[in-house]
Amino acid sequence: MTRARGPTDAELRKAKPQDKPFNLYDSHGLYLTVAPSGAKWWRLKFRFAGRERRMGLGSYPEVTLAEARERTNSARALLCDGRDPSIERQAKRRRTMIAAANTFATIAAEWTKKREGRLAASSQEKNAWLLGLVANALGPRPIADIKAPDVLAALRKIEARGRHETARRTKQCIGMVFRYAIATGRAERDPSADLRGALTPPASKPRAASPPRRMSRACCARWRHTRDSRRRMPRCA
Repeated sequence: MTRARGPTDAELRKAKPQDKPFNLYDSHGLYLTVAPSGAKWWRLKFRFAGRERRMGLGSYPEVTLAEARERTNSARALLCDGRDPSIERQAKRRRTMIAAANTFATIAAEWTKKREGRLAASSQEKNAWLLGLVANALGPRPIADIKAPDVLAALRKIEARGRHETARRTKQCIGMVFRYAIATGRAERDPSADLRGALTPPASKPRAASPPRRMSRACCARWRHTRDSRRRMPRCA
C-alpha cells in the first residue's frame, strides 16, 4: 500500500513546542507528539478486537522517521496475523528481562549450590575454580544466547597457556551447568556437546612397563630378568 505523504525529517526537527501538546501525523496511524517541554514522542494508533489502542514507538530523534515507519509496518504485520502489537512487545520485554536474569554465572552458582553436601569440599572448590576460568567470557551473558563458538573461544584462552587437561575439565563443568539449565527450562541445548574433537587432547605420559597379570612367581621373575637384560644391552653407535 502506498504511504500518504507525511512530514519530512526536516519538518520534524523544526517543530517548535507550544503551550499544549500537539501532533504531527504521518500515515497508517503513526504520529509524532510534541510536548510543551520540547520532548517529541512517536505514537501509533490502531484498532484491535474492535477497540482503539495506542502504543509508543520511542522518542525523536533517537528513533528516526524511517525507523518509526519500519516499526509501524512491523506492528501492522502483527495485526494482520491477529496479534496485538502492544501485547507482543510486552511479552518480548519480559523474555528479555528473564534472559538477562538467567546469566551463565547465575545458573552456575545455583548449580554449584545444589551440589553442596553431595560432593567433597575439595571437588566443589575444584569445580568453582574451573568455572572461574571462564567467568569473564561467559559469566555475564544470558545462558540461552551462548553458542558453541563462544564456549570454544573461552576454552582456547586456557589452552593458549598450555593447560589442555584443565581446558578439558572446564568443558565438562560447562556442560554440566548447561544440562542443569536445560532441566530447569532456561536453555534448550548444551553447546559444549558440539566441541567434540575441537580441543587439543592432553599429552599422554609414557608409563613404565609392568608384568602381565596372573603370572606365577617364576614367570614373573623371568619376565623381569628379560626386561632388565634388555635395558642393560649396549646400543649401537
